[in-house]
Amino acid sequence: MKFPGFSLGMLLVSGLMTAGGCTVPYTQYVNPLIGSGGHGHVFVGANVPFGLVQAGPVQYSQGWDWCSGYHYSDSTIIGFAQMHLSGTGIGDLGDIMLMPFAGDVVTDREGLCARFSHDREEVRPGYYAVELEESGIKACMTATHRVAFHRYTFPENNQPAGVVIDLEHGIGWDSPVEGHLEWDGDRSVRGYRISSGWARHQEIYFMAVFSVPVLDVELFEGTTPVAGSSLTTRKTYARVWLDVPVNGEVLVKVALSPESMEKARANLEHELPGWNFKASVKAADKAWNRELSRIDYQTTDPAAREIFYTALYHTMIAPSLFCDHDLPGGFTKYTTFSLWDTYRAAHPLATIIHPEKMADFFLTMLDIYDSQGKLPVWHLMGNETDCMVGNPGIPVLADLVLKGYAGDPARAYEAMKLSAMRDERGLEWYKQYGYIPFDKDPGHETVAKTLEYALADWCVAQVAAVTGDAEGEELFTRRSKAYVHLFDPATGFMRGRSSTGQFREPFSPFRSSHRDDDYTEGNAWQYTWLVPHDIPGLMELFGGREPFLEKLDSLFLAEGDLGEDASPDISGLIGQYAHGNEPSHHIAYMYAFAGQPEKSAALVRRILTSMYGNTPDGLSGNEDVGQMSAWYILSALGFYQVEPAGGRYVFGSPLMDKAVIHVGKGKTFTIVAHNNGPENWRVKSVRLNGKPYDKFYIDFKDIMAGGILEFQM
Repeated sequence: MKFPGFSLGMLLVSGLMTAGGCTVPYTQYVNPLIGSGGHGHVFVGANVPFGLVQAGPVQYSQGWDWCSGYHYSDSTIIGFAQMHLSGTGIGDLGDIMLMPFAGDVVTDREGLCARFSHDREEVRPGYYAVELEESGIKACMTATHRVAFHRYTFPENNQPAGVVIDLEHGIGWDSPVEGHLEWDGDRSVRGYRISSGWARHQEIYFMAVFSVPVLDVELFEGTTPVAGSSLTTRKTYARVWLDVPVNGEVLVKVALSPESMEKARANLEHELPGWNFKASVKAADKAWNRELSRIDYQTTDPAAREIFYTALYHTMIAPSLFCDHDLPGGFTKYTTFSLWDTYRAAHPLATIIHPEKMADFFLTMLDIYDSQGKLPVWHLMGNETDCMVGNPGIPVLADLVLKGYAGDPARAYEAMKLSAMRDERGLEWYKQYGYIPFDKDPGHETVAKTLEYALADWCVAQVAAVTGDAEGEELFTRRSKAYVHLFDPATGFMRGRSSTGQFREPFSPFRSSHRDDDYTEGNAWQYTWLVPHDIPGLMELFGGREPFLEKLDSLFLAEGDLGEDASPDISGLIGQYAHGNEPSHHIAYMYAFAGQPEKSAALVRRILTSMYGNTPDGLSGNEDVGQMSAWYILSALGFYQVEPAGGRYVFGSPLMDKAVIHVGKGKTFTIVAHNNGPENWRVKSVRLNGKPYDKFYIDFKDIMAGGILEFQM
């Protein structure tokens, strides 16, 4: 969306690539508002790929759907924060909030609240702009990796004007612990914010520099003025009065650092020494074009192209940088690892299109292991949240090892092995009983925990084999069979089981509860299939291929009452298949393992075309830091990594006509779908580099070698 006076031109010439003989600015295909309505929870604002900064609006929280700080249904803004999450089911961040004002204004949320209209809002990669209705102030922002760049245009009404800096408020669970502000007497205000929320102890430091003279800085503790040029308290604000020029334009650069105010200044001097706002917008656009051009996705359907490139955009908001420009650890550190979600598709996608980042991902995970004694579970801003179940860092690290991205496989194996052998989060019971009994673990979710630990153990076993530890391979292979203890042959479902072997009663495969349940954001219908590492073994439990397929067919037809306590994450339903949440994401591809790839193709095509749209409610569930979009990208290309590590990408139903993937080292992997169309969703035959190909999957090494994969539809 755009309005007069705000657009710098959708067809910026920076960072253009050539595709099909045409010059293509890929950012023109991105609609960042997809997923900003419904339950998508996506970030809306300005950033560059994988940047520490996400500068954008914050609204009053009106519930769960405001986890990112913004929801399309809303029409108010209380400030512009420099950090946001994208697609999570819990709200946090919203740090270092700025709000321009004209006339007198109080410093709390009610005093800063302004209305806006989407008709006066523009969003595109690297750029956000909006007009605030009551004041008439136009706010625009762009970013580098560690610096947010704001431009405020004040109306010509001769009112005193300025910017409020709010260190009290954040998003969601975020709660202030300590804020510090100090003014240098000139044009700079710096400080830090310490908060507690999802990230139990978060510290972020900043330096804000204004393009115009600062007339005065008033410090407030809440709404109470405080004398002096510095303030340290929980409810910390500054009202910065500015000498606004005749044209009304004021620029503000806000640099961030996870380490210190001095480091924030150094990041500012390194990344954004000048004041050319238009050039910075152009540079952000170029950065996004460079990353989006890693896949040249060709289709005659404009809506499908917009969905694809927006999905690709969403996968590159996080993981985000968590280090200063001088890389104090000697490598680029990252944060915001939503691993329970992203091990399934987002990380397997990244291993293909971002090979140059994998060494830093690998070192980041080992650095986290060194600091906390285990691999990350859900790591956020230097904090282990322990959110979600299982050991989801293990599949990601194992995948890097098995794909050749690990500089030190032995060290990675040691980290995986020791993480899997801890006595926490139900692992002590898992090791004792071979599963987690519901009467032993007070945390519940014992079926989900057991199944997630089992698939992680399979990953450890694969790495044990690579590193030559036969004993470890045997141990973790045996542990990866933990799912067999929870399978009830009488009902055909994975069920909670006690320490004495009884299944939990009463039982309904439909019911789900956030408060007291054996499953995590799901029910027995969905979790019975969470054995992506051993599908042949799961078939045996059902009694063979035919009963397995019969039960799998039933999943997509069954209807029943989830119960009043069911998680809102159980969304995007086809029968009891729930595409809106991650435990279901591999299931459609399981048919291919049982010799019915046409059923995988039919379901994948149905999900691609019915669960994704190019509207604000175009996602069937939370974006979950790129996972929902990564499923779409891989599936639209024609394949998906079902096993949690190792790189076998199972064929489904390609949506595009042609795609050229840049896989690094100057190589490209081209996928062509001949005779593709809405009615031609089934893969009739496959050729790899001109030769007939009879496998139902393609190996990672064959993709990264470059070449051409042809589907005859």
